Amino acid sequence: MNEPVSCERTVFAFESGAELGRWRGVNDRVMGGLSEGSLARSATGIAVFAGTVSLRNFGGFASVYTVPHDDRLGGYRSLVLRVRGDGKRYKLRLRTSEHFDDMAYQADFDTWPGEWITVRVSFDDMVPTFRGRRVPGVPDLDPAQVRQIGLMIADKQAGPFQLEIDWIRACP
Repeated sequence: MNEPVSCERTVFAFESGAELGRWRGVNDRVMGGLSEGSLARSATGIAVFAGTVSLRNFGGFASVYTVPHDDRLGGYRSLVLRVRGDGKRYKLRLRTSEHFDDMAYQADFDTWPGEWITVRVSFDDMVPTFRGRRVPGVPDLDPAQVRQIGLMIADKQAGPFQLEIDWIRACP
């Protein structure tokens, strides 16, 4: 987890508000839930995904996604994130579609309260899902087709959450 990183391409460094402007929130409110989550930039240039997950009204997730774009991830094998969390489990989600309510490829990662960690997620380990359920018979993720990058908290983790993101990099 905390290995040195020598990836050649920074996808997000959150050094400017412009990068943050490419992200949007999608929470369980789209189906009647009460969870809230958003991405903001700290004064030190760190992105902060924070909010509260509520299980009321059959809710239970908060997420942020980039607006659809071509990240040109073809030729790369993984994404690496430098994050500081709160001890909760998060999901990295990638979509090959331009729609937020479509199948996503995802991988979970754990955090430790207040500790910066480096998380490497291989594209080969990402699982195709739709609304939280695995989708069988789908081809493996083609990084060249990625149109959206997202982060999510779900899995009945009610209460406040906070995940700081220093950067996201693509690695061969």
